[in-house]
Amino acid sequence: MNAHAITDDAAAVLHTAAVDLHIEGVNLSYGSNHVLKNVSLDIKPGEFFAFLGPSGCGKTTLLRLIAGFNTADSGRVVVGGRDISDLPPWKRDVGLVFQSYALWPHMSVARNVAFGLEERGVKRAEIQRRVAAALEIVGLGHLAERRPSQLSGGQQQRVALARTVVIEPKVLLLDEPLSNLDAKMRVQVRRELRDLQQRLGLTTIFVTHDQEEANTVCDRIAVMNDGVVQQVGTPVELYERPANLFVATFLGTANVLEGKVVTSGSDRHFESLGGLRIDIARDAVLPAEARLVFRPQVAKLSKEKPASASAFEGEIMRREFLGSVIRFGILIAGQEITVDEVFHPGAREPHAIGDRVWVEIPASSALWLGPGT
Repeated sequence: MNAHAITDDAAAVLHTAAVDLHIEGVNLSYGSNHVLKNVSLDIKPGEFFAFLGPSGCGKTTLLRLIAGFNTADSGRVVVGGRDISDLPPWKRDVGLVFQSYALWPHMSVARNVAFGLEERGVKRAEIQRRVAAALEIVGLGHLAERRPSQLSGGQQQRVALARTVVIEPKVLLLDEPLSNLDAKMRVQVRRELRDLQQRLGLTTIFVTHDQEEANTVCDRIAVMNDGVVQQVGTPVELYERPANLFVATFLGTANVLEGKVVTSGSDRHFESLGGLRIDIARDAVLPAEARLVFRPQVAKLSKEKPASASAFEGEIMRREFLGSVIRFGILIAGQEITVDEVFHPGAREPHAIGDRVWVEIPASSALWLGPGT
């Protein structure tokens, strides 16, 4: 029997089911500090969902509220049609993997995984069966008798996951689970997380401040800032159609130009503070206090002046090789703009620091965004 089949058989031992989760009008304050501000989210059954945002935005507070370790001032949390807002953590059927893993150092791997079942009074034979299945799922069946100190960081992470899924939670909560791992291990473990979630079909919420982690494993993301959900969408939706300036700049590199909209008859254009003029597409809808935002890869570089009116001459001030692209920092009208060009192996490198180049910004690629909440 191959490893895939063994893991699938092991997953069948654990009775997990995909449920929906609804957060409805949640507010939470610590004294005068309003941490969560009227947060409402609908998470689909079996979805891998992320709370993404900078430190202090409220994402971990929201996760702990779902788990029952924080209490809302108002609003409620509904899991699978059941209001769990007033239930203690151990009655919520929710499993939380802590950032620190929180493993018992004096217990073996198997005993760590069994602990939650023992506390729930599960019979010994059932405990042995479910612990074996959980360890098989995370690929640690052969290390059942080791202590946590004898494991790598990635293996300890898997033990924490096994200990959580063995109690058969309806929702799996992951609090920055990759933050203690090195860069190479993070890539490996996040793939394992996605695979595990897919095999078990568990509704999963993943808290992170790392956009790459959220983009690579999650179906949808809620971007948070200052206790407010700024936007919810797939990684592609958030990148291509950000709701505001905060979302645009938090997810990926973005150029932001301040300025004003000038209307003359049916013509509209944008004049930046540095004197640059950008045509505005006729169907573009501009919010109040709009800034011009564009991604580095949509701008086009050339040594000759393009025919477009939305093209500007500048000087290359920096040049960074990023593998698949070369990133240029170009000084135009006193402001540095970032432009990416695809790197073609073997081709002559076209631009160098100090070169004068033209930057064209297609009107169709321009984003017109307000500052956000």
